Amino acid sequence: GDRRIVPLIQTPAVETSPQISPDGRWLAYQSDESGQNEVYVRPFPLVDSGRWQVSIGGGRGPVWARNGQELFYTAGGLTNAVRMMSVPVQARSTFAAGTPRALFEGRYSFQLGRPYDVSPDGQRFLMLEDTASAAPPAVASPFVVVLNWFEELARLAPPR
Repeated sequence: GDRRIVPLIQTPAVETSPQISPDGRWLAYQSDESGQNEVYVRPFPLVDSGRWQVSIGGGRGPVWARNGQELFYTAGGLTNAVRMMSVPVQARSTFAAGTPRALFEGRYSFQLGRPYDVSPDGQRFLMLEDTASAAPPAVASPFVVVLNWFEELARLAPPR
């Protein structure tokens, strides 16, 4: 078929961090169109048929809950603490967002794109702590990544 690359959203603003909803019908993303980063949702793939602002007072890095009934994003974080935010959403035939609420706050690193993830049940978050701004200076802990861990598991604990 036709393999042309076509921009999905093309505006003068900077749009980043796209996330498609679990049912594939909605696109959450961040945009600086208001002068600061905010989180928006559009229908997908017909992105020009609607647009809703989800965050209030700034937002970045949206992530859908696995059940599609909640959006998470971060607020703050450039020079102050990061607030993890949650917004209940109804995303069936139309879209509606509830009122954002802060879940927790802390100093987390944003040197990487979206340096957090959410557990499948939406109850736990994996985040990178900002140790550079910690006082007293924190000692870096080793970070171990195991690749091909099924093979490693089979080697260490072979089936009987």
